[in-house]
Amino acid sequence: MAYVRKDVARLTAGERKRLVKAFLEVKRRGEYDEFVRMHIDYYTSDGDDGLRTAHMAPSFLPWHRRFLLDLERALRRVDGSVTVPYWDWTRDRAKSSVPWTKDLLGGNGRARDQQVMTGPFAYTGGHWTIKEGITDGEFLARDLGRARDPIELPTRAELDRALADPTYDVPPWDSTVTRGFRNRLEGWGTGGGSASWHNHNRVHRWVGGAMLGGASVNDPVFWFHHAFIDLQWVRWQGRHRGQRYLPAQPPGVADPQHDRVVARGGKLPPWDVTPQSLEDVSRIYRYA
Repeated sequence: MAYVRKDVARLTAGERKRLVKAFLEVKRRGEYDEFVRMHIDYYTSDGDDGLRTAHMAPSFLPWHRRFLLDLERALRRVDGSVTVPYWDWTRDRAKSSVPWTKDLLGGNGRARDQQVMTGPFAYTGGHWTIKEGITDGEFLARDLGRARDPIELPTRAELDRALADPTYDVPPWDSTVTRGFRNRLEGWGTGGGSASWHNHNRVHRWVGGAMLGGASVNDPVFWFHHAFIDLQWVRWQGRHRGQRYLPAQPPGVADPQHDRVVARGGKLPPWDVTPQSLEDVSRIYRYA
């Protein structure tokens, strides 16, 4: 029977408490830092050496779906009633709204160093020390809305433009494409600065702090954000029935684009699964 992922704004006080407790236990066991390391390892940009699968490629959505499932399984080994909620950033847009509450993720970072001082993931609480990162900092940092150069979260209209595109992805299957649902949702745009960040990417920028770069998993909001991104893939499938993941077959080694999509027999590293195998999740979970 499929379990349910709920809107984080609709969690009860008891559900919030169990969710936080499960996150802290996965962290205490050392499992959480393995997820951080994995995301850093697969944070490969256009032109970088290595196989790009987690970002800037068609496999952005299935890769993160599997990543999210693995974290969720770790949480459910602690408490079988827990599932990863989603944060609807088109609706809950204030720095004081859910999920930025003291009983859930805590609030914004303080002005001088962006350190989160409230909630269960504050460094001062002793339960959430950053051990894997791209800097030497040990505390969770946030800069909600970017104090020095403010930006806004994506709007419902911008998200709807991504959902309206009937094609999953288009050649050359990277961050430069201007059509296709995948990149409209992932959010690599043209030009420079904040105007070039859309949907998924813009949310990472809006949260700031730990959510910038490959170590973004250090902020638990990463999972709430990606659950909402995953929900958009479900909604896109429902709106465009019959449309599938593209490309149907990864280009061969001789193809000049082979380093721009999933190679290795079409499997998603580090798992032995294909992107297509992750399209139907109705038997695993559903969204409420």
